[in-house]
Amino acid sequence: MKTIYKNGAVYTGKLPLVEAFAVEDGKFVFTGSSAEADALAAAGDKVVDLGGKFVCSGFNDSHMHLLNYGSSLLKAQLAAHTESLEDMLACLDTFQKEHPRKDGAWLMGRGWNQDYFTDVDRMPNRYDLDRVSTEVPICATRACGHCLVVNSKALELLGVTADTPQPEGGEIGMENGEPDGRFFDNAMEPVYDSIPVPSKEEIKDMIRSACKALNSYGVTSSQSDDYCVYRAVPWQTVNEAYKELEDSGELTVRVYEQSNFTDLESLKGFVEAGNVTGIGTDRFKIGPLKMLGDGALGARTAFLSRPYADDPSTCGIPVFTQETMDEMIGYANAHGMQAAVHTIGDACLDRVLSAYEKALAENPREDHRHGIVHCQITRADQLEKIAKMHLHVYAQSIFLDYDNHIVEERVGKELASTSYSWKTLMNNGVSVSNGTDCPVELPDALACMQCAVTRTTLRDHVGPYLPDQKFTVQEALDSYTIRSAEASFEENVKGQIAEGMMADFVVLGQNPFEVDESTIKDIPVCRTYLGGELVYEA
Repeated sequence: MKTIYKNGAVYTGKLPLVEAFAVEDGKFVFTGSSAEADALAAAGDKVVDLGGKFVCSGFNDSHMHLLNYGSSLLKAQLAAHTESLEDMLACLDTFQKEHPRKDGAWLMGRGWNQDYFTDVDRMPNRYDLDRVSTEVPICATRACGHCLVVNSKALELLGVTADTPQPEGGEIGMENGEPDGRFFDNAMEPVYDSIPVPSKEEIKDMIRSACKALNSYGVTSSQSDDYCVYRAVPWQTVNEAYKELEDSGELTVRVYEQSNFTDLESLKGFVEAGNVTGIGTDRFKIGPLKMLGDGALGARTAFLSRPYADDPSTCGIPVFTQETMDEMIGYANAHGMQAAVHTIGDACLDRVLSAYEKALAENPREDHRHGIVHCQITRADQLEKIAKMHLHVYAQSIFLDYDNHIVEERVGKELASTSYSWKTLMNNGVSVSNGTDCPVELPDALACMQCAVTRTTLRDHVGPYLPDQKFTVQEALDSYTIRSAEASFEENVKGQIAEGMMADFVVLGQNPFEVDESTIKDIPVCRTYLGGELVYEA
């Protein structure tokens, strides 16, 4: 029995739009006119009148952290309270009163950004958090996820003192010879390791919550980095949680696991257990080796080839040595694994490109689809090399909403002039997908596409930043559908409304080709379907 949808404005992945499509057994079986759809109808078929609404393939966020997003939904939501330090502290205080901590549980929050503070011009420190509590350990993570701050109670529990050695690939913040409560990149891991580990059932609850939220944004596929959320939780447990949700019919987002490992032995154990790119089902499968090459621009931990223009004391932080990166990417490439490396600074990109060149020279592969996640601060020579090496680029256009305010002052005019140059990469034949890096940003696909099209901020319209890098509406839609499917080797099974493709689609309240480009973010998501089944209705 088919379900026929007609009288719509349907983007199939090509223009012009069509009026109708049909779904059977979880796949698209027809696209065309409403008249053709009527002629196709047989006894027992269901016919749905779309009433002129716009339909496209379900959105595919090509880089995010689904489990971390589910976890963040259980924490104080600081992103909505980051206009001032006082507002942030009040949010933590309110959350603690509404959710009293028991049995040594930590008070957790995420989403602050000191660049938005109007009352102080600095990051929060331990003494600020002590005003919320000196008895309950507190951990508040910056929006970017590359910096956190804890209170004095947490420092006491961690045993961090002025004599604690600085870790490789990270930094413990110090002020007047004492820890100030701030931890950057690799230094954050011992903090997270000290927080009680969730059970598998709790992990499943987090995934359920995240999937429900993603569906409300029209997202049907997530390329997700999950193993690093709780390092004390084995990857086997995370995989089991996903598979059990799939078996019970509760996994309403298709997940391509960006498998995060920090050392060669762990990666070897993963691969030797039978995990390589593409293994799994159409609901949960193993994706690339995921590595974190450097930090973030907002925290000044992205690794640059020159000192920061607004802080000449630092060039940022490389998370791995070149040797470690070469070893891990070389091993992944030799064993049939795709690789994807978080790369924000241009010095980090030099290392990643070198590692890819070395790996492919040792073990050439025709269609490796190794990738650069973020690909923000870039030089012209690097853009050319990315195209020449046929790498995939995982862009986050929504980062322009914040980064428009800081790029030039952070990295200087010269580097800024060739950065966030995703249109140049596209014009040179590079497959550029899109995503939000959620929970760094909300998983708002339409807001992300608006930033791709306008290159401005979402509300105060700062920009456009390098207007020649604007995407067309079609390119923005494709970056969230077709190109994202290419990132996971799945362009022949999803990403378009076409015969034989999986019937993942979203019904929108307005046509993005017709609205003002500054209002794309305001288009309502009416319904979301996965495999032809309704998973969200407004």
